[in-house]
Amino acid sequence: MSTIQHYLDLQNKSVLITGVSRLAGIGAALARAFAAEGCRLFLTGYVRADQESYPESAAREDPELLVGELSPLCDAIHYLDLDLAQTDAAETLLETATDLLGPITILVNNAAHSAEEGWEKLTPASLDYHYAINVRAPVLLATLFVRQFVAGGPGRVINLTSGQDVGPMPNTLTYATTKGALASFTKSLAKGVAKLGITVNAIDPGPTDTGWMSAELKATLETASEFGRVGRPEETARLALFLASEAAGWITGQVIHSRGDF
Repeated sequence: MSTIQHYLDLQNKSVLITGVSRLAGIGAALARAFAAEGCRLFLTGYVRADQESYPESAAREDPELLVGELSPLCDAIHYLDLDLAQTDAAETLLETATDLLGPITILVNNAAHSAEEGWEKLTPASLDYHYAINVRAPVLLATLFVRQFVAGGPGRVINLTSGQDVGPMPNTLTYATTKGALASFTKSLAKGVAKLGITVNAIDPGPTDTGWMSAELKATLETASEFGRVGRPEETARLALFLASEAAGWITGQVIHSRGDF
């Protein structure tokens, strides 16, 4: 094994990934990337009862199909359908994952909720739901992860955030506000847990083609980019693999804007 292969070795690491519900999503790309490295996976997503009303909706069979696809690559892979808006979701999730895989050493907080709403439509209920998914769940998962962490190998927390600190997002106020909170949490937690051998970083993937864009929006974004395209889920997944590896052990408290030239 070469030196670089040694630093990127993730074989048999136990990984918990949230937001895995659609075959075309970033969550599925993350799962595929970690599975290809021989990791043991616990995946969670949530297929809502009213999912059909969402343009990027997941088919109910998507999680089962993904597990079937990745099972030949993993010594262990599990999936739990769970609404992270539930107050006890984080504790339930980490406890279940640990029972099945043993101590989790890599946590990827990918789950997110986003609704098109500017100041005209913002409501208390929407703000609360965004907060529950985009802030409370990942913050609780990360802190519970730290408390159960067993020393003896590097621990990794990777949060998926957005470009709210790159430019204004007036049409998604609640999403931008809550994702901004997660970015701030990333930097502060990193400082507090470095002595435990745990790094905490965030990825801002920019506009990514996961099925949520209209054809008109995608064409507009492609025209605006010097690369002539938007991001791909597998590009986010490759960066997550690097941040999870020993090669990234000196990187912590960073929000990495992996968004091409957007």
